[in-house]
Amino acid sequence: MSYETVKWEEAAGVGWITLNRPDSLNAWTGRLGKELGHLVREEAAAPSVRAVLITGAGRGFSSGADLKAGFEPSPQDGRPDVRRELHESYNPVIAGIRRLEKPVLAAVNGPAVGIGLSLALACDLVLMAESAFLSLAFVNIGLMPDGGSTLFVPAAVGKARAFEMAFLGERVSAEQALAWGLVNEVHPDGSLMGAAQDLAARLAGGPTRSYAGSKRALNAMLYPDLEGQLALEAEIQHGLARTDDFLEGLGAFAEKREPRFEGS
Repeated sequence: MSYETVKWEEAAGVGWITLNRPDSLNAWTGRLGKELGHLVREEAAAPSVRAVLITGAGRGFSSGADLKAGFEPSPQDGRPDVRRELHESYNPVIAGIRRLEKPVLAAVNGPAVGIGLSLALACDLVLMAESAFLSLAFVNIGLMPDGGSTLFVPAAVGKARAFEMAFLGERVSAEQALAWGLVNEVHPDGSLMGAAQDLAARLAGGPTRSYAGSKRALNAMLYPDLEGQLALEAEIQHGLARTDDFLEGLGAFAEKREPRFEGS
């Protein structure tokens, strides 16, 4: 498969995935999701790959869904077919990362927002640049967290901070993310990729069967029904995409103004 929106590199047992839409801060489109899913299922799963590192090209990790690109309409009502997009493009990536029987690292080199944050938190270890930030920004356009964030965030930060992130959609700085337990390490911007490469190389040289066993057991403890939660998120999100508040949120985003939500 040829890739337009992602890049794959492999060396010394490390597979390197780079989201490659830098002009949009690596915002997700359906194509990006499908290409990323293919990489996770195929190249990253190869026995020669002993650790995987995911990052973004340019200034961002991922700014979330590409709202400017829009959504495919549902044949039922013409509103965005969010359920299909999540099932076909987004959720297979998230579930695939959790199923990979090897360590997966995220190097968050810039904003990780919405599904971009979900992608980072789906990884086993997260390293973050000092200038980067995280945000569950779904609420700003009248949606809810998806891509597994309703599992990954509370598992990391607990109830109070999970509700705060979901309801307020505010930026979480690198320092705050480290203190809250959302990420493992924070590095100066210029040192992030070197630190991530060093850690990936260390893991690639480690006991892969041990890592796979730990990951399987921790998945069972932390995320015993990941598939069910992803499906629940997709159903709720699909309903929210039919609301007037979502249309208002999209309009406000396009017009760079504060949305006026009415609860309908």
